[in-house]
Order: sequence, then structure tokens, then C-alpha cells
Amino acid sequence: MINSEDFIKRLQKIIDFYGESSSSFAEKIGVQRSSISHILSGRNKPSLDFILKILSAFPEVDLYWLFNGKGEFPTKNNTEEVKKEIIPPIVETEKLVSEIKNDKTIERIVIFYSDGSFKNFNN
Repeated sequence: MINSEDFIKRLQKIIDFYGESSSSFAEKIGVQRSSISHILSGRNKPSLDFILKILSAFPEVDLYWLFNGKGEFPTKNNTEEVKKEIIPPIVETEKLVSEIKNDKTIERIVIFYSDGSFKNFNN
């Protein structure tokens, strides 16, 4: 039997590790936002389907760690790849700083990922 309180802590650790909000995490694993909310609040227990969706979307998550806290997260063999995906490289920092010093403001930053997706940050 899964200890719900510990499972909630591990689920929250996954969400925080990837820098996701509950709603963006729900979207990535293909469940409704309310499902995440109900599980995090302790109202509902996770289904096997829910757990399998997490494992499918985030292969760095170890099944045994997610279930009972044994093992590690993220798995050591994928940690560097995960960091590369999560932490975007700093692009031309000196140029950016010099533009700020010239009374220019940053309007937006767009980060493009190798899979064709992107994130847009507006000021």
C-alpha cells in the first residue's frame, strides 16, 4: 500500500524539480488539472494509470522511488541530460548586460528546444 503523505511529497518533488506548475505538469502527463490538485491535497489516491503517465512523460523518475521512496530521483544515468533540458544555457551574457546598461530593456526572451518546442518569457 502506498503511503499517501510520502507519495504527495515525492510527487511535489518531481513537479518542483522540473520547474512545473501543477497545471503544466498535468498537461505534460495528460491528466486533468483537478487530478493533480486532488492528489496533492490528499483527497484522492493516485491510480496506476496516473503513475504510468508520470513514468512515461518523465523517464528519469524511478518507479520504486515514486512508489515507496526506495531508490533515487532523478536516476543518476539521466541526471545530466535532465539538467541540460531544464536549465537553458546562458546566451551571450556580456552582450545582454551591455544592452541593459544602454538603457534598453528586455522585451521578451524565447528559448527554443531541440524537439521544436519553445518557451516565451515576456517582461
